[in-house]
Amino acid sequence: VQLQASGGGLVQPGGSLRLSCAASESIFSFDFMGWYRQAPGKQREPVAHIISGGSTNLADSVKGRFTISRDNAKNTVYLQMNSLKPEDTAVYYCKGSKRLGYQDIVYWGQGTQVTVSS
Repeated sequence: VQLQASGGGLVQPGGSLRLSCAASESIFSFDFMGWYRQAPGKQREPVAHIISGGSTNLADSVKGRFTISRDNAKNTVYLQMNSLKPEDTAVYYCKGSKRLGYQDIVYWGQGTQVTVSS
């Protein structure tokens, strides 16, 4: 299973970006798909996730600005980021997990850099 993250870049404060996480198989096979980010010198933190039933959750720091969604036909999960702030600067990673019995099998995509700067 591979997760391919893309869409990062340099954007000015107040701008927007859309990140994509393309899976090598149907995203229905995942119980959980989410986005995490890691800023320099900080721990990786959750940003948003979507579960198989479609429910979503966002970190308080991005509520009202970010949206997570999925396109089942394209096996892709998106993170729409609006009103970006310098503190959103980080490497963003997508994560997928599958529940197998009592275990969660976790997959990570490579990171995509988001830089918010004027």
